[in-house]
This record gives sequence, structure tokens and C-alpha cells, in this order.
Amino acid sequence: MASCRNMGLLSTYREVMDTPMRRQVVVALSAAYLLVQVSSFPVALTLPSIADHFNVSVTTAAWVMIANLLVLGSTVYLAAKLGDRYGHKEAFFIGIVIITLAAAGAAFSQSLEQLIICRALQGIGAAFATGNINAILAGTFPWQQRGRAFAMPVTAGQVGVFLSLIFFTIFLQYISWRAVFITFIPLGIMAIAAGLPLLKHKDTRPQLAQVPINFVGGILFIGAIATLILASSHLHSGEESFTSSDAISYHIPMHILFAGLLAAFIVAELKMKQSFLDFRQFKNSNFSMALFSNISFHLSMLAIMTLVPIMVQKGFAKDPIFIIYVLLPHECVNLFVPMVAGWYYDRHRPRLLRPIALSLIALGIILVGIVGLRVPFWYVPLLILPASLGTGLFNTINNTAIMNSVSAEQRGFASGMIETTRHVGHTLGATIAASAMALATPVALDLLEPGESKGYVRDGIQAATLAVVWLIIAGAVVAFYHKAALPLKSGRDATPQAPASGDGG
Repeated sequence: MASCRNMGLLSTYREVMDTPMRRQVVVALSAAYLLVQVSSFPVALTLPSIADHFNVSVTTAAWVMIANLLVLGSTVYLAAKLGDRYGHKEAFFIGIVIITLAAAGAAFSQSLEQLIICRALQGIGAAFATGNINAILAGTFPWQQRGRAFAMPVTAGQVGVFLSLIFFTIFLQYISWRAVFITFIPLGIMAIAAGLPLLKHKDTRPQLAQVPINFVGGILFIGAIATLILASSHLHSGEESFTSSDAISYHIPMHILFAGLLAAFIVAELKMKQSFLDFRQFKNSNFSMALFSNISFHLSMLAIMTLVPIMVQKGFAKDPIFIIYVLLPHECVNLFVPMVAGWYYDRHRPRLLRPIALSLIALGIILVGIVGLRVPFWYVPLLILPASLGTGLFNTINNTAIMNSVSAEQRGFASGMIETTRHVGHTLGATIAASAMALATPVALDLLEPGESKGYVRDGIQAATLAVVWLIIAGAVVAFYHKAALPLKSGRDATPQAPASGDGG
């Protein structure tokens, strides 16, 4: 702790929260981020228990996850647009209320259908909350302090994931899956209590309520993103793969449908006077380059989450509980690194920090893919360590770079695109990794004994690693050439522009 004080870390975070309003914003957004993370990622642990309770297959129970991710990923940009029109704090608050109410419904669902509907409603709530968080932060803190401001909710979310990995495992082992969902209720009540004070603060940004939202374009956009997410999910009969006959007859038509909806959306946008997605903003190279790196980053995260369970269960023939052994150190690193990254970024504006972070992620994935099944199982968390460090460094500062690259009028647009590209990156990462794995392993892999299958699993993980790493490296290269950004004017609404040094923030 003394060393942290010597670095000025704690004192600079106190400086960021120097007014009651700023403290209220940080507390409210941190509570909401924790709630969203806890109600999303660890729910995957409950699927086997839910399947047993409702006497269905795990594939059918997976709709509990799919419904949430489908609604969240496809509607988060619309939620940010509505925040632009009616107020980001108001939209954010509505989101955490919906999450909490839906959590109560999920906890006491009497059928799988009720549970799936409640999870979809939680997705809507999460879209309103996360779609407006970045806009609220950018509207509250000046550009010089946003690295630290953005780090605090991210860290709170990691705390939620870390604790839920531990406690939810205990709940599932000794209580029931309902205990997991009941946990969301007090967390939601705390988030609502923390969010209420935000409603007292009037929005000082330029009012855009008079600008209509193009709902035709919105429907097409939501349809395209939803189809992409569904196209990457195994909702077909037979084995979960991308190469079997059942898989091909499902995935290829779904991807064609996605391409058709995307084309229809683009054509409709070009013909409409009022666009749903302002393509002109992508001419801003600072914004577009940071957004591309954001896709690359989140692609890498889902690739890790896809490959690690396969390595643990099929490569090392370990029970699913050992997945936590591999991932828990990863989450531990992210409990403190984002805070250090935000502080360092605000203080020094290092140009190379984001490309270095992505390079560390690429290194970690390569080590897992090439070396993972050649060393004793207990060493695997060490191989992921570079990726853990890179993750903690990158997320906060890249979000800061994106929000610093747009004007006050475009905060909702930028905030919505951060979250949309996050979910697109997740979808692409899982799809690419799983597809490469399937193509490199025999169809009858599950029928082989662990000793016989380990070599095939190793080859498949290596193929999946190579398939995703080049995209992460591409993100690192783009981040390397990302020009600096300094504000056009002083004050909270300052909009960065490209000078000669720095890193887009």
C-alpha cells in the first residue's frame, strides 16, 4: 500500500472523485457494472443444474444464456440512441431496474420458458445500463481523468466475476441454481439505490431529443446483429460443430441471412434522411481505429473462454470444476491492473501501451495453443498470464481512447458502438476458434479415449490459436498507428484531435 501511495496512485484516484456528483457517478456505475457482469458471465455454470431441474438437455438449457446475449448484443446500440434522446442517466437507471425485476422473475421461474423470458428481459436491462455507462462517464469527467474514471467500473465488474466464480460454485454444489439468481436481487437493489442520486443531476450536453430515431433502420440493424449471434450458436440437431451435415445446413443459411439483413440495413440507411447509424462518424480515424482494436480485443477474450474448457475437459480429461483453476488467476490479475493502467494512461498518455497490451494477449493465446497440452496441467495458468496482463491493461484505456475521440453530441453513438463491437467480437471469437478446432479434429473425437484424443485436441487448439491470433495482431498494428489525440477546447466536452504524440486519448 505504501508503494502505491508513493506512486501517487491512490491520491490521483481521490482527485478524480473530488465532488459529490463524481463520487455518486462512480459508485452507481460500478454497482451496475458489477450487477451486469455477475448476471451474465457466471450463469453458464448453472446450465447443467437447470437442465436437470427442468428435465431437458444442456443444449436446450443453453437458451438461458443465448436469450440474454442475443437481446443484449442486438439492442445495446438502440439503448444508447435512446439515451441520447431522453437522457443517458435515465436510460441507465431504467436498465438496472429491469435487470433487478427480471432477476426476481428468473429466481422463481416455474418453467424453463419463464426463465428464458426473464433472461431476455435481463438482456434488455443490461443493454440500457451498459449502452449508456461510457456516455455518462465521458459527460462527467474531463478527458484528462477518464482513464481513471473508466477503470473503476471495469474493476468493479471484475470483482463481481471473481466472487461469483467462487460463491456460485458453492451455491450450485450445496444449495441450488435458484440461489445464483436470487443473489442478483440484493445486488440489483443496491445498484438502484446507488443510481437514484444520478437522476437529480440535469444533463448539460446538447439536447438531441428533437431528432427522431430511424426505427426502420433500427429494426434492420437489430435483426442483422441478432442473426449473427444466432448464426454462431449451435441451435441445430446433432453435435455442436460447424462442420457436420446438421451444422452446415444451419450455419450457412444463417450467415447468408445475416449478410442479406446487413445489406438491406446499409441500403436503407443510405436512402433515409435520418440515419440510425451515422456512417460519417467512421471517417474519424481515431474513432474507427480504436473501435477495430476493440473488436480484436473482445474476439481474443471469447477465444480464450472457448479454448480453455476444451483443453481442460478433452485435453487433460479433467472435470469442469478445474476450469475455474485455470481462469481464476486470470480474473485475479484483472482486479488491480485496470486501476494501474487508467492511472498510468492519464499521467503519461503512452502511445505504445495499447499495442503492447494486445501483443501480450496474442502471446498468451499462442502459449496456450502451442505449449498448453505439452506441459503439466498445473502450469497452464502461467501460460495465460501474459493474456491476463494484456486484458487488464487494454480494456480501460481503449474505451477511454474511443470516448475521447468524439464530440459531446456523439457520446451516445460512441458508447453504443463500444458495446456493440464488444458483442460482435465475442461472437466472432467463439465462432472462429470453434470452427478452426472442428476442422482440425476428427468427427469422432468424443468417442476416443482421453489418451488417444489428446494429440487431436492439441492439433485442434493450435489451429484455433493461429486462426484468431492474426486478428489480434492486426488490432495491435492498428493501435500502433493510432495517432495521438488532444482536446480541441478545454473543459468537460473537449473533443480530441490528432496531434503529434500520445495515444488517442
